[in-house]
Amino acid sequence: MNNAVLTLCLPALLGLVVGSFLNVLIHRLPRMMQAQWDAEARLMSNPAAPSNLPTYNLAWPGSHCPQCQHDLRWFDNIPALSYLLLKGRCRYCSARIGWRYLGVECLTGILFAWAFMYHGFGVEALAWCGFSAALVALAAIDADTTLLPDAITQPLLWSGLLMSSLSWTGISLSMSLWGACAGYLLLWLVLHLFKWITGKEGMGQGDLKLLAALGAWLGWPALLSLVLISSITGALVGIWLKSREKLSPEGYLPFGPFLVFAGLWVMMFGSLPPFQI
Repeated sequence: MNNAVLTLCLPALLGLVVGSFLNVLIHRLPRMMQAQWDAEARLMSNPAAPSNLPTYNLAWPGSHCPQCQHDLRWFDNIPALSYLLLKGRCRYCSARIGWRYLGVECLTGILFAWAFMYHGFGVEALAWCGFSAALVALAAIDADTTLLPDAITQPLLWSGLLMSSLSWTGISLSMSLWGACAGYLLLWLVLHLFKWITGKEGMGQGDLKLLAALGAWLGWPALLSLVLISSITGALVGIWLKSREKLSPEGYLPFGPFLVFAGLWVMMFGSLPPFQI
């Protein structure tokens, strides 16, 4: 086997492992947030009420089948391989396992391999691996719940500024800082303009924070490409879903996955030609 191909297998395998963790994060983080909101609501209504809810976090309880609740053994959790060997079904109850588990692992592996192929073996590649992993998790969580958790968007924003200050992303600190500020302000203006015209909320605060984080990582010159790519792909998907009568009754489509697609596109291929600086 070619040495270059063999070398890229290592970051791809790392990506598969990280993708397996992302599947846990995607499933559990929204539930952890909901549990925290419920606990705060109970505390506000009855401050003396005891809290005896079972522990639920990223580490506990252990991995188990959501259908039969059977604990999964280590050989049921080998990234990608276990899914393929089990043909996408639970070993114990034969319930179907969603294809996205495999998709998240494989996509993360591909993005990690690309980062090391493009940037070489070093801290810059690791930085872009972290960026990619955070975006994959955000896209899936937003698609499921219409939430973009601060627990991911805020560290993504601050890490973008930090990485640029250390010259680990190829983006100057000035471009990164203005990218974060302008990214947030741009969608803030769109949000309030849409609300002024229609009287409705067009997007959530999480979208603003996500574009700010993308601006911090990719720089202010990428913002127009990010907005254009995400808007066009979002419109096309929305039209397709509506034609197949699969759009939600409210006609709402989470914008986060399209911002993520735009961010990964610009990361890999650069800004669109009219906006390249």
